[in-house]
Amino acid sequence: MSEFEQKVLKLLEEINNKLDKVLKAEPISVSSAPVASAAPSPAASTVKPSAIVDKQEEEARMEEKPPVEGRRVCPECGGTAFATHEDKGQVLHQMGGVKIYAKKYVCKQCGYTF
Repeated sequence: MSEFEQKVLKLLEEINNKLDKVLKAEPISVSSAPVASAAPSPAASTVKPSAIVDKQEEEARMEEKPPVEGRRVCPECGGTAFATHEDKGQVLHQMGGVKIYAKKYVCKQCGYTF
């Protein structure tokens, strides 16, 4: 690990320690409006913002389907069997009166077209 990376890692650890101290301390009320409950909820005071961000990123990764190299995958059902049709609405090239059309794929399991 380079010297720069070590310095960055040390700074991040210091920030994490300071964040722990802030989260353990009582929150300071900035607004002048009366608060309904004086005691903060235990879940809100013990969860780090970085943990929340990590959880959100993990959920986003779980929503995405992992890419399958070399094969098309239906976004609806996850099937890999497709029928190929010419998309008459999209002309790619025309030479000598012969039109070359774009392809569209139809899932053989659910009928989804893309």
